[in-house]
Amino acid sequence: MDILKQASLFEKAKMSHMSTSDRVIASREAKRLILSINEIYKKTKATKLMDVMKRLTVKKKRIDIRLKGRPDSGL
Repeated sequence: MDILKQASLFEKAKMSHMSTSDRVIASREAKRLILSINEIYKKTKATKLMDVMKRLTVKKKRIDIRLKGRPDSGL
């Protein structure tokens, strides 16, 4: 499964000192990986795949927070 190797490389990649465009690209790559793994997961129901998707989602959320900023407190 080549997609799992790509996901592993993405997880290990450093995300510090990235430009905004690099963050956008990384966010899109994370989304692509998550959706690709999800298609495989629908057929196999392997828990390992779900764990990988969860880790990628956490990393994607961190990137998205840096892109969009933290939500305001609403006061």
